[in-house]
Amino acid sequence: MKTNDLFRASGIMAIGTIISRITGFIRGILIVAVLGTVLLADTYNVANTMPNILYNLLVGGALTAIFIPQLVKSFDDSDGGDGFASRLITAVSVVLLALVAVGVVFAPALVRLYAPEFFTPGFEIEKEIAIAFTRYCLPQIFFLGLFTMLGQVANARGSFAPLMWAPIANNLVGIFLFGGFLFFSPEVTIQNITSAQIQILGWGTTLSVVVQALILLPIVKRVGVTLRPKWGFKGLGKSFNLAGWTLIYVLISQLGYLVTVNVATSAAVRSAKEGIVKGVGYTPYTYAYFVMLLPYSIITISIITAIMPHISKLALEKKVEDVRFELVRSIKLVAVITIPSSVAFFLFGPLITQSIFVGIPAADSQYIGYVLQALSFGLVALSINLILVRGFNAFEDTRTPVISIFVVNLVAVVLSYVSLVVLQNQWVTVGLGIAFSISYLVGLPFTLWLIKKHTGSIKLRDFAGQHFRLLVASIAVMFPLFLLVRYLDWVGVSLTKVTRLGELTVIMIASLIGYMLVAKVSGVEEITMLRNLKTSFMRRSESNE
Repeated sequence: MKTNDLFRASGIMAIGTIISRITGFIRGILIVAVLGTVLLADTYNVANTMPNILYNLLVGGALTAIFIPQLVKSFDDSDGGDGFASRLITAVSVVLLALVAVGVVFAPALVRLYAPEFFTPGFEIEKEIAIAFTRYCLPQIFFLGLFTMLGQVANARGSFAPLMWAPIANNLVGIFLFGGFLFFSPEVTIQNITSAQIQILGWGTTLSVVVQALILLPIVKRVGVTLRPKWGFKGLGKSFNLAGWTLIYVLISQLGYLVTVNVATSAAVRSAKEGIVKGVGYTPYTYAYFVMLLPYSIITISIITAIMPHISKLALEKKVEDVRFELVRSIKLVAVITIPSSVAFFLFGPLITQSIFVGIPAADSQYIGYVLQALSFGLVALSINLILVRGFNAFEDTRTPVISIFVVNLVAVVLSYVSLVVLQNQWVTVGLGIAFSISYLVGLPFTLWLIKKHTGSIKLRDFAGQHFRLLVASIAVMFPLFLLVRYLDWVGVSLTKVTRLGELTVIMIASLIGYMLVAKVSGVEEITMLRNLKTSFMRRSESNE
């Protein structure tokens, strides 16, 4: 893939992702303003997370891993791949509909699995609300699958933007839903929320996913793929064999996430019993994780989505060294954003969340910032791990990454339970953030060691020098600003919500300008400007040609 094409594709997706994340932020702020950060919010967030968990557990991960490589191969079929795509979408759709039906029936068991402390005496209201939200949200499973399948078809045909732009429609529906709810019901609580209000929030959230999926139908038709119901499994045998190991991979990952939700909700219920009203539990973790994923989504997902069809083609053509080069290049490129973002989240986490989540008490938004600080250590390793896993997928190897994800989740699970046992209840959610970060830092060397069977050795030193320079540049610029903020706090400067947002804006602008200046002075080409980075890659590509 020529660098011009990579930057063009990833640039379009990055713009779409930025807008998507901005609208997602607005939606998230409204959700927090409506539901708060304590148990009512946990009942909604656990239920709304359930469709994503079940979808990824049973279908989603397999689709993401195998669909593009198999679609690329099917282009050589006599029908241009239409038959393969139609059969796979039909088969998976039947599975998803069955999954929705089973999930609705067994919703109480699902809630008990993920939030067992809702079933303790004194929390009957929380239990019933969580079960109701779960039943209203579970139909999202089918439409999440449809969205993924249609989006992957478009990607395989070289149309990358729709998969990034469709979530904007999802967020706009959510903004309208929660904005309207906040206007008409500004004081909803766990005690006074009505059945009708629960239905509005539950079904409205599902509607947003429906819109996100259906908006891709005309896109798929425009790229020349004709989809129709097609029964049978002809040509799908290899896909399902590959999916088997991917399901194990996702199963391990989701079991780890099950522990996270379980521990977080347990901490919330125990804190409530102790009379702690500050927003601890699953909801602060959810929104801190959402903020942490912003740079990850903008750069990592955009680059990987753009480059995946290309590296799949290179792998099919046995161009191993080219695949290795593309993976290392992607690791270096995403670091330009993820490393300074990680430093910013660690130094300014509470300031960031207090500026964003303005509809809740300052103590609650500050707590989300503490969780964000804990998560920040794992951002870079998370991004690198995703890139390497996509490398395995390009070689149609879904078995080997299972070892890596097992190590990651084993560390996370152990540390999560240690947090629940050792830490005070109000700090358990911060402990979950630390567990997440350490798990990916420990797991990264294993993933690098495993990928060598396909690409040859990819060592830390291939990108560690560049990462270190980026880290030094980030700290050199941001740490003095951090000291200034701490000094203003120490001398007792009181900030309103508006002035706090202004303070954050000034810090962001100063950090960006300083970041570029330090890059220029130190000669770190990768962060001088994306334009310079692009020129560098173009020279490398031309020399390889």
